Amino acid sequence: MTVPPAAPDPSPPPQGPASPAPAPAPRRSLRVNTLIVMAGTLGSRLSGIVRQQIINLFDATLTDAFTVAVRVPNLLRELLAEGALVNSFIPVYKTLDVADRKKLAQAFSGVLIAVNLLLMALGIFAAPWIVDLLTAANSNVDPALATYMTRLVMPFLMLISLSAVAMGLLNADEHFKESSFAPVAFNIASIVALLLLPDTATWLAFGWLIGGVAQLVVQLPALSRFGVLPTPALRGHPALGRVLRQMAPFTLTAGARQVLNVYVTRLLTNSSQFPVGTQTGYANAEALFTMANGLFVVSPVLALFPRFSQHAADRDWAAFRALTVQGLRTTTFFAAPMSALLLALAPYAVSLFNLGRNFEVAKFQAGSGILTGWALALVPWAVVTVLLRTFYARERTREAVVVSAAGFVLEVGLYNLLVPRLGFLGFGLSTAISGVLMAGALVFMYRRALGFPSREVAGHLLRVVPVAAAAGLAAWLVSLVMPEPGFIVPGVVGLALAGGVGLAVYLAGALALRLPEVAGVLRRLGQ
Repeated sequence: MTVPPAAPDPSPPPQGPASPAPAPAPRRSLRVNTLIVMAGTLGSRLSGIVRQQIINLFDATLTDAFTVAVRVPNLLRELLAEGALVNSFIPVYKTLDVADRKKLAQAFSGVLIAVNLLLMALGIFAAPWIVDLLTAANSNVDPALATYMTRLVMPFLMLISLSAVAMGLLNADEHFKESSFAPVAFNIASIVALLLLPDTATWLAFGWLIGGVAQLVVQLPALSRFGVLPTPALRGHPALGRVLRQMAPFTLTAGARQVLNVYVTRLLTNSSQFPVGTQTGYANAEALFTMANGLFVVSPVLALFPRFSQHAADRDWAAFRALTVQGLRTTTFFAAPMSALLLALAPYAVSLFNLGRNFEVAKFQAGSGILTGWALALVPWAVVTVLLRTFYARERTREAVVVSAAGFVLEVGLYNLLVPRLGFLGFGLSTAISGVLMAGALVFMYRRALGFPSREVAGHLLRVVPVAAAAGLAAWLVSLVMPEPGFIVPGVVGLALAGGVGLAVYLAGALALRLPEVAGVLRRLGQ
């Protein structure tokens, strides 16, 4: 397919006073940045698995209530912290000189803190109504316990918002090491608290807050060292309006996603359809899926996003398209085999959370079924994740918002249609279908504006996906002679042997097809 010529300047000039862009500073290579972020994500996700293993030692009644409680600050943090900074703050920040960057950081962090304080107070006061919104009428979760724990964990919203400010400032200037490993500090602090403190609702919630403090504190020395530690102030800045205008439509998108999350939480708490322990099983599957997605999709995109923003600020659309191809090739090269292996070995993966032989079957069955379906969504959502960032980098937020909101509305409808018929598998299948349709819409819009590199991307996927399918089939065949999953020991054995065979098949296929990505992997393994 021939790529149409790109328009010379497809996006409108940034609004507000023009500021001279700073002279480019020496930067690490994208490969180094990507590896740093992936290493931090790997450490974060592995330590997160350990944290989730310890949480699974608690009674299902307690862990289900805790899962509902932490959903509240997690819903709000994406609206006000992580998503706002990554997708709204960085593209504007990159267009300013050094002095204006510091002033913008002060103004934006001041506004963010004020809003978070207000929401934290409202969340504590309105906790009973929030829990009622999140749970079904015939709930399998103790509402009083969930309300109590919701009030305890609400300060986490402020901690994670401040941590996101720190992370956004470091990432904007391509300082990824400290921000990437900050979540490891969160998990280690939480693990220590869970091991040392009594196994009660109060201390389970406080363990979460202790982790939030650690995640913020470990980034402060780096902010000071690089000279980007802001002094929050309630003051204006000419570029603050641009950030807030970019943030507003993204907040609507994130809000649509949170409507989906609220719907899912209510669905899982319906005692007529799902037993006690389903919420915790969902959290277990979510931990494994986010580990794969975070390591192989989000991490490379996080490393690429400042460079996307710089190319957009420079109006270098040839480099922008080349970086798009690189991002799509890298993420799908890793996401495809992970998708196939999770599809084949989901029960073995979920077994990692069961440190004792007398595990709760409801947790295990829910986690296995949900993870199996989610495995199908990894590749389409890798494409969506990369392409959405190309729109945010160009400050073309409206288009991304429309596609994202429509996708999440569609996903809610698919959940309503498929989950009653397919059970746990319906969750992942709904996510995969909406991901495919969103990716198609984003490709169409990107092509119309810049000329999408269809031939390169399609040719890559037509080689990667069949090889990944062969790897998944090989892993599944080996799993047939493995011990039954459920307990952690057969889970580790099954993942090591069957997963190892599957990865070997994938690597051999990639070598046979001479995929350039495998050469980079082999070089890193040889170092």
